Amino acid sequence: MSAPTPLSRVAAFEQLGFGLFLHFGLYSQLGRGEWVQHMEKIPSAEYLKRMDTFTAKDFSGRELARAAKRFGMNYITLTSRHHEGFSLYDTKGLSKLDVTRTPCGRDLIQDYIQGCRAEGIVPMLYHTTLDWNEPRFESDWGGYLQYLRDSVEVLCTQYGPIGGLWFDGNWSKPEADWQEEQLYAVIRKHQPEAIIINNTGTGAMGQTGHPEIDSVTFERGRPRPLDRSGAPKWIAGEMCHTFDFHWGIAGHDYNLLSPAHVIEELCFSRRAGANLLMNIGPTAEGALPTYERAALEKVGDWLELHGGREGVMYGGRPCGIEGEGNDFGLDHEGVRYLFVTDLTPTGNTQVEGVPHRGPGPRVFTGVEGTVKDAKWMDSGEALQFDQSGDRLTLHATGYPYGTNTVVRVAKLG
Repeated sequence: MSAPTPLSRVAAFEQLGFGLFLHFGLYSQLGRGEWVQHMEKIPSAEYLKRMDTFTAKDFSGRELARAAKRFGMNYITLTSRHHEGFSLYDTKGLSKLDVTRTPCGRDLIQDYIQGCRAEGIVPMLYHTTLDWNEPRFESDWGGYLQYLRDSVEVLCTQYGPIGGLWFDGNWSKPEADWQEEQLYAVIRKHQPEAIIINNTGTGAMGQTGHPEIDSVTFERGRPRPLDRSGAPKWIAGEMCHTFDFHWGIAGHDYNLLSPAHVIEELCFSRRAGANLLMNIGPTAEGALPTYERAALEKVGDWLELHGGREGVMYGGRPCGIEGEGNDFGLDHEGVRYLFVTDLTPTGNTQVEGVPHRGPGPRVFTGVEGTVKDAKWMDSGEALQFDQSGDRLTLHATGYPYGTNTVVRVAKLG
């Protein structure tokens, strides 16, 4: 059975490739992760005092968009409201828990969206569906769902076109009727080209949901290729990942990813045709932390080395080329690229004792047609290869001294 043709909005989303996830809220002032109120059982009255000190003085949508562009990203997804129920936008009287009632006093979503537009970055909005500090979530389910829809309508009508809505929280009440049809109808009425995503959580990688959903999620798990044959609609895929073990900033979490790790996750996401949405928790005042910024700048350098925004890492698609281990191939505008992994150990400068395959022959299958030449993208070095039918053996050379690009990409001619 054939696969459906992607809707234009879905096809455009897939080519964005790489995005920045930002978790920013009252929890940022505590610096112990976005679930701190729930995990530490902080009473609402005490927790919400953080509104009195919420200044967001370093928050700048323009600067965030500039940073995302430097990282090689094409879109940002910002928490307009997380599970704590505090909104970074003017809720137009729907809730007292919004940014206009804090010392910040400005609509951060407005600032963010304007900044993204100025820099050519697609703005997307995360919005919780569960709420720890809204009484109706437990006492008046119908009233709560209307409040949720009204909140989303504000986002869909007050800021001009947005890239999409990213929902999270239905997993908190798996047996409840979330009235998704009505919620998504609000978006389609006002933002017909917006991508709709509803996160299925860490235990349901790639699980499909309501027919209106445009992309499935892989939370902190490498995406698998989606089988779309015979499906009623082409669904995209997106992996969301974070630098440590939290999504909001956590000052004592030192278990941080390396640039090499992010490069690998981006490559393995694209192997499956999925985007990578890489998370940072901004500081209490809304700035990007120095380590994560520096690490993502290195990732941006790697992307620029491999064609930049017009290159294979954005428009490249799975094409049936398979390699050994984690090796794989992509096609971009009729040109094929082979991704070679494990030339050296990742994240370990000691070569001895760490498993890796190193230089040597790498076998790929599904390489149709005659290949005339192959060369590394990072150096232009011509590579030897043998081809028999759709089987190609690439003789992968090692890195020259002074170079290690983590995942090495060969362009076929």
